[in-house]
Amino acid sequence: MDFFDRLESTRTGSAEQAVLVHIDLPDGAGEDEREEFHHLVTSTGVTPVAEITGQRKRPDPALFIGRGKADEVAEAVRDTGAPVVLFNHELSPAQERSLEQVLRSRVLDRTGLILDIFAQRARTREGRLQVELAQLQHLATRLVRGWTHLERQRGGIGLRGPGETQLETDRRLIKGRIDKVQGRLNKVKKQRAQGRRARQRSETPLISLVGYTNAGKSTLFNRLTKAEVHVADQLFATLDPTLRRVRVPGLGPAILADTVGFIRQLPHQLVDAFSATLEETRDANLLVHITDASSPERADNIAAVEAVLEEIGANEVPVLHVFNKTDRAGREPRIDRDDQGLPACVWISALDGGGMDLLHQALAERMAHSWVNRWIQLPPEAGRLRSRLHDAGEVLDEDYGADGSMLLRVRINAAHFYNLLRGEGLSEDEITLASAPVAGDTTPSYNRNRSHNAG
Repeated sequence: MDFFDRLESTRTGSAEQAVLVHIDLPDGAGEDEREEFHHLVTSTGVTPVAEITGQRKRPDPALFIGRGKADEVAEAVRDTGAPVVLFNHELSPAQERSLEQVLRSRVLDRTGLILDIFAQRARTREGRLQVELAQLQHLATRLVRGWTHLERQRGGIGLRGPGETQLETDRRLIKGRIDKVQGRLNKVKKQRAQGRRARQRSETPLISLVGYTNAGKSTLFNRLTKAEVHVADQLFATLDPTLRRVRVPGLGPAILADTVGFIRQLPHQLVDAFSATLEETRDANLLVHITDASSPERADNIAAVEAVLEEIGANEVPVLHVFNKTDRAGREPRIDRDDQGLPACVWISALDGGGMDLLHQALAERMAHSWVNRWIQLPPEAGRLRSRLHDAGEVLDEDYGADGSMLLRVRINAAHFYNLLRGEGLSEDEITLASAPVAGDTTPSYNRNRSHNAG
């Protein structure tokens, strides 16, 4: 069996049975971690046939769970015939090898389990490349298992000499494959950079949805964009990033990005491999941090997401917290504001649409500092600018003067607005500013404005 066959064999498969192992440690989350572990296992399609639990003050250096508990797991493996043992912990390569020798079964730790889920869910070429890179980097530290009993390859005609160990062969093969995958991902990274530069030139704001896995990001994305992104009640249902241009009421055009969900103890290999995808989060103008309002461990989930955001360098991006699934939590939609009166949290239900008007309002308020929202008066020859204002933002109201001048109430990204003016050879000073129409005043607005300026 060559290296790439063995890489495929590390996957748990979709019809396997497994023995689960979970040990409560002083720094763990207890029952919440166990429930999440069960959810991870069922997300792979694996059937748990036994579960071994226990408590330790610290992991055993050799077997993580200690010799006595290892014998208990080995007995469960013999009784059930399960071909794999899944640990809800990150094991060192040495611990994994030692456990496989004692249990006489394949062992997969939490990182390997999450990588397996990612491998099943990735749909795009980019996503598959990112997952493969993470798998290769994880497996590279574990190549020695399964080959420690082999001597050097035997010589033959034309092959006599010291030869090469199977481990050295594997290392050479995996390094070559990693280099090839990284080269392909670098091309993807350049393509993404071009897309970001195009968005920056158009000054279209980027709003990135982030949150703990299964918090409802894709459901909210579909609600906001009328898209049909895959939605399922399972962990990591969405891996491949999706971007859509949307028009948010009170905000205007924006780019909305749906990203991969985060999780406690997210493997570092995944953070590194998905760096191209996570750049959409780092470069966002606003992060919408979505949390399952019905989850009893929502505070821990928020902390886990914030830890990942800090790790990828996105902790300085402004954040609007959105508590989703109010229909399950028995809460009413509302906006919570900070000390400055700005929206800090919005409570909604993306599934039934409850509170979506409040979310639109909160988005508009949080990004209002970068938007022009006022009346302007354009000269008759600025018809092309008027058309571009309609395309780039929102023209909320419009009036015309006898001389052909145009009075518009616009709502548009400020940087884009000034870029449009420069493109037409105009400056803000050259545009006659107008006050809003006064109720009950029958004087045409353009005449009122011109009279005001003349006075």
